[in-house]
Amino acid sequence: MEKVTTDKLLQDLSAVIQDAEALLQATAGQTGEKVAEIRGQAAETVRKARERMAEAGVEVQEKAKAVAKSTDAYVHENPWTSIAIAACLGFLVGTLSSRR
Repeated sequence: MEKVTTDKLLQDLSAVIQDAEALLQATAGQTGEKVAEIRGQAAETVRKARERMAEAGVEVQEKAKAVAKSTDAYVHENPWTSIAIAACLGFLVGTLSSRR
């Protein structure tokens, strides 16, 4: 089972929006009151989904900036600890990659 992430959800939502827009364009020539009503509802749903997707993107950016700022502050407050952690991670990555 695939792990669901925010990026994956945003990609899926984007694909649904694109499909809905293509469907709206494909049915543009259709006439009738019921078709017009459904097209109107679909267009409104797509508009709301685009807004939510934009809001989610802004939230992700804000969270990433906050994490980067806190990491930067930690590194400046604890430079030697940060160097030791980076060295250990480098050693682990080097060890794991050399086994392949």
